[in-house]
Amino acid sequence: MEETWFVVIVTLCINSLIQSVFKLFLLPPLLSTKDKLKKRIRRRLPPGPSALRGLLRLNKPAVSLQTILQELRSKYGPFITLKTGLFSEPEIYVGSHSLAFRALVQNSSVFSDRPRSPDAHSVFTSNQHNINTAFYGSFWRLIRRNLSANILHQSRVKCFSGCRKKVLKSLINRLLNHSINRTSVQAYEEFFYTIFSLVALMCYGENLEEKDFRELEAVHQRIMDGFVGGPFTVLMAWPRLGKFLFRNKWNQLLQVRQHQVDVYMSYIKDRIREKEEGTKSGFTYVDTLLDLEVQEKEQQKRKLTQGEMVSLCSEFLFAGTDMTSTAMQWIMANLVKYPNIQAKVYEEIAAVMGGPPSSSYDNETAMRFVREKDQQRMPYLKAVVLEGLRRHPPMHILLPHSVTEEVVLDGYDLPKNTTVHFLVAEMGRDPKVWEDPMAFKPERFLTGSGEVVFDITGSREIKMMPFGAGRRICPAFNLGILHLEYFIANMIWYFEWRNADGGEIDLTDKHEASVVMKNPLKAHLYPRFKFN
Repeated sequence: MEETWFVVIVTLCINSLIQSVFKLFLLPPLLSTKDKLKKRIRRRLPPGPSALRGLLRLNKPAVSLQTILQELRSKYGPFITLKTGLFSEPEIYVGSHSLAFRALVQNSSVFSDRPRSPDAHSVFTSNQHNINTAFYGSFWRLIRRNLSANILHQSRVKCFSGCRKKVLKSLINRLLNHSINRTSVQAYEEFFYTIFSLVALMCYGENLEEKDFRELEAVHQRIMDGFVGGPFTVLMAWPRLGKFLFRNKWNQLLQVRQHQVDVYMSYIKDRIREKEEGTKSGFTYVDTLLDLEVQEKEQQKRKLTQGEMVSLCSEFLFAGTDMTSTAMQWIMANLVKYPNIQAKVYEEIAAVMGGPPSSSYDNETAMRFVREKDQQRMPYLKAVVLEGLRRHPPMHILLPHSVTEEVVLDGYDLPKNTTVHFLVAEMGRDPKVWEDPMAFKPERFLTGSGEVVFDITGSREIKMMPFGAGRRICPAFNLGILHLEYFIANMIWYFEWRNADGGEIDLTDKHEASVVMKNPLKAHLYPRFKFN
């Protein structure tokens, strides 16, 4: 708390000092022409609080940005300007479906850029050289196209079915152990490790073992711990000056990054050696990065740097794991909270697959699973996943967008390079669009014939956008949904899930790297079969 107020007070003082210097020495030259002055006066931004009031609101201890935005929306509406400092550029927050559609879909090229990242983040993205943070341009198109064509294409996704089955076997056997020993399952830990293992296999190859998963996971967790309530948060509060004001923490951040580079490059070099020796098996994300060539000026091409490859692999692991495992916990929590919905999911699975799977505890080769092609015959399962993403999107606010040129949206002026945020949770819970929006009702996605017909990309209309929309939509949204359906279907087919603590499931959320359960799901599992 003391550190928080220290940051607030020092920020106010420095902002005031900079503002005074600006007014005395820099402002007159900038306003030397009448045209610039008139343009400045005519600019009309969306409504919002004053800079000072916005800064004080944002630095209230124990008050989340989401709570502040809900308060502001009730006063100013779904289109808000918020300044985070006395001298900072205004940022725009959009909570309207129609405005989001007009911006991200109908005017996608203008809204497809990214703002400059804080220096602390840029260290881990090789100066914004990954898909999520790269500026809109040729490099972003190259690395996104590489991922989409070489990893996320339907034919490639099928090639990874063996990896999915491998980690699913491991998960089911771990859950069986909990069930036999009558111990509760820490759901998120199991989900995270399972999805992380799968994505690591897709990234580095099928030869990885448990010790490799644990080593890579430890690197990932060390970075997350640094940014979520850890020593690097103060660097984020000072995006440009933090590395000078808090030199020890900055050096600590650089050490963490170097450790990440050392560990990740050891796996990349293993893949290079396998390729040279002719022992390489399968196809991985690293293979595509090693083959990629970046077009530079004057028709010159270059390979990706080590830092760029590490940043892209890190993004692949983080985006592929955190969002999916977070969404999986929310969905499973609702299936535990509402046993009738869990029963309907099981009934649909059993109708396609037959009765409970036979026991396979001592014979892994005989284990039966719901397969990807079986999922296509399970519309209620798909509706449950969509409802989970609507009601509990892993990110309540999309990664920030930036406009490439001055643009008018809903009668308001957005200057070039303005940062724009889209409020995902607000849109998915809007009572004007969704009846009884806070309820968990998968049936809302089913047609009269019992099928699911819903465009989650928002290409025709945005009702919810857990994966974003437009040119910056998450390229792996289909893979994410496939993973959710695949693992949830098999966990429900094998086990009945009940709350380990008894009573009601607490769906209170907490904002970390993603929006997680404040009280994580703990469950007791009851096999739907008898052991052989």
